[in-house]
Amino acid sequence: MTHPGFDSYLICATPRSGSTLLCGLLESSGVAGRPASYFNRRALHDYADDWRIARPRDGRIDEAYVRAALAAGKTSNGVFGGRIMAETLPELIGDLAADSGSAVTDVELLSAQLGRLRFVHLRRRDVVAQAVSWAKALQTHYWHPGEAVKPGGQHPHYDEELIGRLVAAEQLSIPVDRCVMQLAADSVGRRVVRRVCLS
Repeated sequence: MTHPGFDSYLICATPRSGSTLLCGLLESSGVAGRPASYFNRRALHDYADDWRIARPRDGRIDEAYVRAALAAGKTSNGVFGGRIMAETLPELIGDLAADSGSAVTDVELLSAQLGRLRFVHLRRRDVVAQAVSWAKALQTHYWHPGEAVKPGGQHPHYDEELIGRLVAAEQLSIPVDRCVMQLAADSVGRRVVRRVCLS
């Protein structure tokens, strides 16, 4: 596979959209980076500890942290993959803007740190099913198989108001640039890799 015309991509998603599956498919290709939620504030200290770097001050993402994330998320061909949820993007932009000191666009801020950048907007077709799954995860604090259940979880119950808010949140999430993808029954993920890396 030839090197694509970009250095990095961010999968822009909302919870329960299939982004964990997509990240795994892309990583398994060996050429599409190692996408993960490197910029999720709740995970910054864990990533910093894993990478053996200083923890970000005040829970803010700084240039040293971004450099470490780039190193962790790149495959040998130099492609970086990352995942960013709708609620995480404004935090990342705010942190980068605070360090930038100059008035530039959000895309320019991201590109200054991540290089030539592409955005993949992942959307689950059935937003109601997504909202139900999202509500269940919020209630139980159980997000992924094999993960420890976080404290404070409760038994899931039907909450029409919560589901309605989550449907609206998914429909209002607007990516910087859109590349709508449907995860199909493609266990190897070849079509996804081609779409992300070659188009």
